[in-house]
Amino acid sequence: MVQAAGATRSDRGVTARGMLGGMLLGAAIWAGFVTQTRAEDTITASAISTLGDLKYAPDFAHLDYVNPQAPKGGEISEWAPGGFDNFNPYTLEGRAAALSSIGHESMLTGTADTVGEAYCLLCESLEYPESRDWVIFTLREGVRFSDGGPLTTDDVLFSYEQLRTKGLSSFRAVIAQQIASVEVLDPRRIKFTFQPGYPRRDIIQAAGGLPVFSKAQFERDGIDLEKTSDKPLIGSGPYVLDRAQNSRSVVWKRNPDYWGQDLPINIGRNNFDSIRVEYFGDYAAAFQGFKAGAYTFRNEASSISWATGYDFPAYQNGWVVKAELPDGNIASGQAFLINLRRDRFKDIRVRQAIGLMFNFEWANETLFYGLYERVNSVWENSPLEAVGTPSAEELEILTPLAADLPEGVLSDPVAMAPVSGKRQLDRGNLRKAAALLDAAGWPVGDDGMRRNDRGETLRVEILNDSQTFDRVINPYVENLRALGVDAVHARVDDAQYENRRRAHDFDLITAHVGQDFIPGADLQQYFGSGSVGDVFNAMGLANPAIDALIRQVEEAKTRAELTPRVHALDRALRALVFWVPQWFKATHTVAYFDMYEHPETLPPYTLGELDFWWYNAEKAEKLKAAGAL
Repeated sequence: MVQAAGATRSDRGVTARGMLGGMLLGAAIWAGFVTQTRAEDTITASAISTLGDLKYAPDFAHLDYVNPQAPKGGEISEWAPGGFDNFNPYTLEGRAAALSSIGHESMLTGTADTVGEAYCLLCESLEYPESRDWVIFTLREGVRFSDGGPLTTDDVLFSYEQLRTKGLSSFRAVIAQQIASVEVLDPRRIKFTFQPGYPRRDIIQAAGGLPVFSKAQFERDGIDLEKTSDKPLIGSGPYVLDRAQNSRSVVWKRNPDYWGQDLPINIGRNNFDSIRVEYFGDYAAAFQGFKAGAYTFRNEASSISWATGYDFPAYQNGWVVKAELPDGNIASGQAFLINLRRDRFKDIRVRQAIGLMFNFEWANETLFYGLYERVNSVWENSPLEAVGTPSAEELEILTPLAADLPEGVLSDPVAMAPVSGKRQLDRGNLRKAAALLDAAGWPVGDDGMRRNDRGETLRVEILNDSQTFDRVINPYVENLRALGVDAVHARVDDAQYENRRRAHDFDLITAHVGQDFIPGADLQQYFGSGSVGDVFNAMGLANPAIDALIRQVEEAKTRAELTPRVHALDRALRALVFWVPQWFKATHTVAYFDMYEHPETLPPYTLGELDFWWYNAEKAEKLKAAGAL
C-alpha cells in the first residue's frame, strides 16, 4: 500500500480517513476478492475477494448504503491545519494541498460496507489463473482523464513505473518484492506478472489499486513525482481543481464530464458540486472559523470543544447540527511513538518507564470529559486485537521467534497500557518507573535529574505542533520531570514539525499505527525493517521476528489462518513497547450547518461526508435567509 505523507493530530487522531478522506492516499487497496470462472484455465470477473464471497453481484444497481436519488449540487467545506505549497501528494517534499489525490482512480476500488472486497472501476474485467501468478486488466471503453485525453494502458504502465522508481521508499521496496513485470498487451489490456514466492492472497489487489496518472501531462508539464508540483496531477476521477488561494484555501469542483458518473458503483456518490478546504493556523482558530460560518462541516476531534464549546449562536439557533454517528473502523492507533533510533531508548525498561508516566485515566476524566477509551492494540476496536495469554495457535507461531522478542511473550498476558489513578501524578507508577530506570542505569543525581555513567541526562523531547495538544503534553512532561527525566515539550510550527518528522529528528511524536481488517504489505511500511528510513515507520522499528510475522500474515489465505497470525503479530508488537498508547472513540462526532443529509443507515467503515452525503438546497436557502451563512 503506497501512502502519501501527512496527518493531523488531535484528541481523536483525525487523519485522512476521518477529517479529510483524501489527505492520505491508500493507493494499493487492502481488499481481496473472489471471482467467477469463465474459462478452463483462467478466471475472468468484475470483482475479487480475499477471504469470502462477494456482497455485490455483477449486475448490482448501486451500493446498498447510498441514496441513488441523491441530488447533485451545492458545496461542502471543511478545514485543514497549517498550509500547503504544492499539489503532489506522492512526494515527501513540501506539503500537498488537501485532497490532492481526489482525482486519481485505480483499476479496482473497495466499498465502505465490505472487508476484503474490491470491484472494477477503471477496468471492466480482470483475468487471472488459479495460482494468481499474473493478472490481465481490461480497461473500460471511454475512460478519459479530466482534461479530455483518453486513459490507456500506456498510462497504467507509466504510473506503475513512476511509483516503482520514484514513489515513497517503503513502497518501492514492497512493489519490487511483488511485481516482476508489467506488459501492455494493447490499448485496453495490461498484464502484471508477479514475483515467484511472494504471497498471492491480495497481490492482484495491490496491482489493481495503483493510481493512474496522465503520461501526457507528466511529459508536457515536466512533472517529477519526487518533486513538488504547482500543478495538480491530472487524474480520471470525479473532481478537479477549481481554485486555490494563497495556500490558505483550496476548492475542488465536480467534473460534469466525468466519464464514470453512471457506473453502478458511483450512483448516489460524488454529489457536491464543490468541496472547499479552508486552512487555519491551529485547532482553536479553526473552531472559531466554524462558529463564524467560514466552513460548514466539522469532524470534531477536541473533547473539550465537544463537551463545552457548542454554545455559540449558530448552534443555539438550530442552524448547526451536532451528531454522534457510529464508527466501525479499527481505531487509528494514535500514540506517542518513541524513536528507537535514539540510543537512550533502546533499553525497553526506559521505554516502559516513559509509558508509566502518562496518566490516561486522569486525562480522560479531567481533560476529555470521559469521552474516550484507551488504545491498547494496533487493531483496537476489532476482533483482530490480541487478548489474554497466547492461544495454542499463537504459541505455534511465536515459539520459533521467541529469541528476538521480549521475555514473557509466550507466557504472559498481552501487554496493556498502564493504568493510573485519578491524580495527575500516580505515585505507584512513579515508583515502578523509578525502579526500571535505576535498573537500566539511569540513577537520580544530586540535582534530581537522571544520568547515565557518562553523565548524560535522560532527555525526552515531545515534538508537537498543535495548540490543543498542549494541555495533554504539559502534564505528561511534569510527570516525567517528577521522575527525574529531562522532559521538554517542543512546540513548533507545522512546517518545522513536518521537516523534523521526516528527518526522524524527535524523541516522541504523536502518530497513528492502526491497521486494516485484512492487513498485508502495508505492514512492511509501518513495522518492517526495510522501512526504518521512511516516515510511516516513525519509531524506527527493526526486528527480525516482526519481519517474519509480517510475512506470515501476508501469506494467510483464509480467515482461520489470518486471525491467529495477526493476534501473534499484535502481541509481539505490543511487547516491544515502542509506543505510549493514547485514546480512541468508536463514534464520529460531527457538527455541520443544517443543509447536508446522509442515508439513514451509514456503512460501518466510513463516515463518507465527501463521498455519499448530499446538499439540501431548500435547507441551504433557509439558512442564508436567516443570516446563518
